[in-house]
Amino acid sequence: MKATGIVRRIDDLGRVVIPKEIRRTMRIREGDPLEIFTDSNGEVVLKKYSIMGELAEGADKAAQVISKLSGSPAVVFDRDHVVAAAGVHKREFLERRVSPALEEIFESRRAYYAEQESTKPLMPIEGIERRALTVVPIISSGDCTGAVALVASDDRAIATPEHEMLARAAAMFLGKQGEGA
Repeated sequence: MKATGIVRRIDDLGRVVIPKEIRRTMRIREGDPLEIFTDSNGEVVLKKYSIMGELAEGADKAAQVISKLSGSPAVVFDRDHVVAAAGVHKREFLERRVSPALEEIFESRRAYYAEQESTKPLMPIEGIERRALTVVPIISSGDCTGAVALVASDDRAIATPEHEMLARAAAMFLGKQGEGA
């Protein structure tokens, strides 16, 4: 663990304020769930909670299936990172941060489809130059918990109706799995 040098007091209701700089760096937004851990040394650790992290195995299988059926690489995200990928080198993709453009998809809760080559390309993963063919938010218990995306391989530039249907089906499936978790 890395010390920040910031000290905060607990108020009379047991609350502690997480400094703005840390919230910005860690992408913690108002309403985000945090998981609380303790250890025998008296440490209390706050960790961003991700339902998609708990569903990583199911997300990986969903990505494999839709990648195989679509012929395009598939990626599953939680609100911050890639949690599963298929049809690409996983080491290159896993744990990469989502792009600001993908964060806008989360906020709007609207799907994205690259309908024509002139459509402004959406690059969903920071540091990876692969455009999204389709991105569908995962909605679980009324909250946007992540997204499913099919990304362009070298020869595809636009989404097909099959891409849209597969990404939507995977997002719905993972959303339902999240409600049961």
